Amino acid sequence: MKSKIIYIFIVLAMVLVAALQACSAGATSGTLKELESVQIKEYQGQKLSSIGDFHENSIKGPQYVDNLTYRLKVDGLVDQPITYTYENVINNHQSYQKLVTLDCVEGWSVTLLWEGVLVDDLISRAGVKPEAKIVIFHAYDGYTTSLPLQYIRDNNILLAYKMNGVILPPERGFPFELVAEQKWGYKWIKWVTEIELSNDENYRGYWEQAGYSNEGSLDKPFFDR
Repeated sequence: MKSKIIYIFIVLAMVLVAALQACSAGATSGTLKELESVQIKEYQGQKLSSIGDFHENSIKGPQYVDNLTYRLKVDGLVDQPITYTYENVINNHQSYQKLVTLDCVEGWSVTLLWEGVLVDDLISRAGVKPEAKIVIFHAYDGYTTSLPLQYIRDNNILLAYKMNGVILPPERGFPFELVAEQKWGYKWIKWVTEIELSNDENYRGYWEQAGYSNEGSLDKPFFDR
């Protein structure tokens, strides 16, 4: 009789262990795992270009930026310079989406759904001084370009961190690319690390120093003759 009771306890213990293992397996299988992003191919009935439909034309090739050590500076003619982390830009500012076409002087174009934050939101927190007229953008690879402050504000210009629903890949400017709508592609600076407020209306960026139009508007020639 005693051995029979021991046998029953052993069986019950085995059943309990099996049940616990099953619960543990169920909990593991239900853990959220992040899968690779899939880019959007159509937006509001319009077919989108692929994020791979770009030609590589940066001055030093794709840049690889560590988002953990990355910093975005807002300085120049501001009341209080600010330094943002990548997460601070993404999580502490209103995000927006906008369908915009990038036209390159090389003759190709892409139409994508861009997602990002307003440049004006980033610089306004630093307190833009009244004498500031120009916004100079600096990139991780040393590239620079500039745009009028009024253009930035009037057109709700985005600093994008996604295209077609996918986080910018390194070759497309991670962590941030400027969506300079209505401007030629050389104004769409990638790998942005600094936004400088200035009153230097004659400032010329990398390609502008080589003779490209400082205005960079699509309705005008891109090369100053």
